[in-house]
Amino acid sequence: MLKGQGMGKVLIGTCGYSYREWVGPFYPEKTRAEDYLRFYAGEFSTLEVDHSYYKMPTAAQMQNMLDCGGPELSIAIKATQTLTHTIDSGKWREEAKTYINAIEPLVRAGRLEAVLFQFPYSFHYTSDNRKHLDSLLGEFSGITSAVEFRNGEWSSGRVIEGLKKRGAAYVSTDLPDLKGLPPVLDVHTAPLAYFRLHGRNTEAWWGSDSKSRYDYLYTDQELEGAAERIKRIAVKADRLVIYFNNHTRAKAIMNARTLKNILDKVKQNGTSDSPP
Repeated sequence: MLKGQGMGKVLIGTCGYSYREWVGPFYPEKTRAEDYLRFYAGEFSTLEVDHSYYKMPTAAQMQNMLDCGGPELSIAIKATQTLTHTIDSGKWREEAKTYINAIEPLVRAGRLEAVLFQFPYSFHYTSDNRKHLDSLLGEFSGITSAVEFRNGEWSSGRVIEGLKKRGAAYVSTDLPDLKGLPPVLDVHTAPLAYFRLHGRNTEAWWGSDSKSRYDYLYTDQELEGAAERIKRIAVKADRLVIYFNNHTRAKAIMNARTLKNILDKVKQNGTSDSPP
């Protein structure tokens, strides 16, 4: 955990941790899958859970993660796809209740950073989608929520004000500079700020599987630029969580370590080493 002069608490982690291809680059050879999280938590103070998007989590799974991660690891968890992508108007409220019950161990332990609602590019700024988002955040009232849009149509003052009223964090993102994707927008809508770095793999972004899309290694110079954004976000927030989603071949780990070193210098010196 980092806390610089004038900055809120900053925690850095990755999106997901249970990748077999990380054995060697990160996990020691012959590390068993059941030991991944314990090893991960030895270096990182926060984790964004990804598998909950593909399959509804259970309370037993969440309790096991708390036990394996140890008392210092905080967790953000992605909402199941039936709440954000494959929405059934007649079923999603029950799905939300099931999900809330599943994450109760995280809430009870005070270890939940936020529930991440990541909406796809196909989630356009329409009346029906606005109503769904409003209702969804209402169902999760009392639980810290973070909302990530992949469609730039949501990058408006009206949306920002709506999130502020509901106490939900607008997720700042680092993405390829492509038409239709959200612009760089770092706004403060809740005490918790949330930043996700997906890589800038322009050529592979559309029409590729996730492994190709997120197969990107940030340069040190790019991370220096990200650190400038982070400083501006952190001075307005009580707490900032940062997650790297460029998980292919443990590139998220490498970049998270580099960013931590950059921000450590900010903490110590009050400035980064980037040129004026």
